[in-house]
Amino acid sequence: MKSVREKNKTRRRLLTMGATGLMMLVSLCAAAQDGNAGINEANTKVRSYFASGTNLMYAVGAIVGLIGAVKVYQKWNSGDHDTGKVAAAWFGSCVFLVIVATVIRSFFGV
Repeated sequence: MKSVREKNKTRRRLLTMGATGLMMLVSLCAAAQDGNAGINEANTKVRSYFASGTNLMYAVGAIVGLIGAVKVYQKWNSGDHDTGKVAAAWFGSCVFLVIVATVIRSFFGV
């Protein structure tokens, strides 16, 4: 049989371990409450980047369009036979950039 002293010592150990476990559980719960706020903040920041990204794609499309137009004009004036291919590639790239920017804007609700 255990003596009274050993029983009290065992009870104190159990109480100490229980209190420590409870404090750890409370601290984990308190630290985990900011998860939703962090996810919502990240969502807001990422969505704000899409507006800038689509505007950048429109700007790149405009620059590519101007460069392509000059290229087609030079080929047309020099009498090259592949002017139609260059014009089609130029027009296709401009349309692609505009469509991609529009799809991104509508897909992400920006």
